[in-house]
Amino acid sequence: MHVRHLLAAFALSAAIGPLHVHAQLATEADRTAALVLFRTGQEYLAAEQFERAIDAFSKAVQKDPLLSIAHYGIGQANMNLRRYANAAQAYKDCIEVLRTVHGLQQAGNVDAEKRRDDEVHELRALRDRGWRGLTRPQALVAEQHLRDLETQSRNIGGPFRPPAETLLALGSAYFRNGDRDAAEANWKAAVDVNPKYGEAHNNLAVIYMQTDRLVEAEQELKLAEKNGFAVNPQFKADLRERQRSAKAQ
Repeated sequence: MHVRHLLAAFALSAAIGPLHVHAQLATEADRTAALVLFRTGQEYLAAEQFERAIDAFSKAVQKDPLLSIAHYGIGQANMNLRRYANAAQAYKDCIEVLRTVHGLQQAGNVDAEKRRDDEVHELRALRDRGWRGLTRPQALVAEQHLRDLETQSRNIGGPFRPPAETLLALGSAYFRNGDRDAAEANWKAAVDVNPKYGEAHNNLAVIYMQTDRLVEAEQELKLAEKNGFAVNPQFKADLRERQRSAKAQ
């Protein structure tokens, strides 16, 4: 069975280098321009013009380095282009941006709180238009990212926790790039943040089966199904065959 059948489709990526996050917020004019560029990037992403999407999202980041949804979009486009190292960097940048904004909010920065609200509003507007132009996997990813941002906005008083969706996407970028240990670490972190994240449980089950941790694989598979994830039937058959072979030895 091909691994691509085991993992949900992700549409994410980045072509910018490591982010150096500063606590300084963009001006209102730059913030507005960045959001316009983000919308353009989303249109290119939906049209599967991924190079143009990266260009638009990267320009948005230049205008406003703390626009997390633009970093996430860069990740989406690079995943589609199979530039997995770039995608991983984009997701890491997204997490660091969210960490910075969270710290600003905890310090009582009103502008930081407004920027989080702006990003939530932007994604809600896309949802209200039925995620127009996005494929079903892209829409599911966008919906989860919206929920993660909403959760982040409600948890200002607590410690920062990276969004589960971004951790899942980061793990997938590492997995596709051949770094199975980093993939496992990030998928575990996603489950720590959201224990009901069926897709993360499914992906962990894949890792565990591939590394002959068959008991753990079965446990994660059951958790994936319990939490509403449609596990690939071929994966379940392969796991049963592995278990039978292990017992026969």
